[in-house]
Amino acid sequence: MAIDGSGPRRPGTAAAEFDAYLREFRAGGYPVARVVHVACARCGGSEFGVRVDDEAGYVDRTCHLCGDRWVMLDALDVAEDADPGDAACLCGGERFDVAVGFALREDGEVRWVSVALRCTADGVIGVYADWKIDYSPSGHLMARV
Repeated sequence: MAIDGSGPRRPGTAAAEFDAYLREFRAGGYPVARVVHVACARCGGSEFGVRVDDEAGYVDRTCHLCGDRWVMLDALDVAEDADPGDAACLCGGERFDVAVGFALREDGEVRWVSVALRCTADGVIGVYADWKIDYSPSGHLMARV
């Protein structure tokens, strides 16, 4: 997991900071073509508790407003074998803004995903999970954040 000391949370700047951070991170070494910012489909909330198993390629998130839990991207495919743990910032914070960076192949299919979290307590951004997508079609993943 890469950590960047982006400073305290500043409302309205999270999206721009995520975009810049994920583009610099370069998912799997590839340029990030698209960044998707996560919002709860049920209530529109933007702060989440997140569980991650980076080795398995598993991430789920739980909305702090309504409690809705969502398994992200293609993580349902590995859920049975995953052993996720709660994501936590170095400051101890466990509430995050979430965004996903997508590196694409020449044909527009997803090549690599990177899940970035921004701690709502201290504003630090880090990539907590990233993995290669080696199947097609894969464009549907951009809607499964």
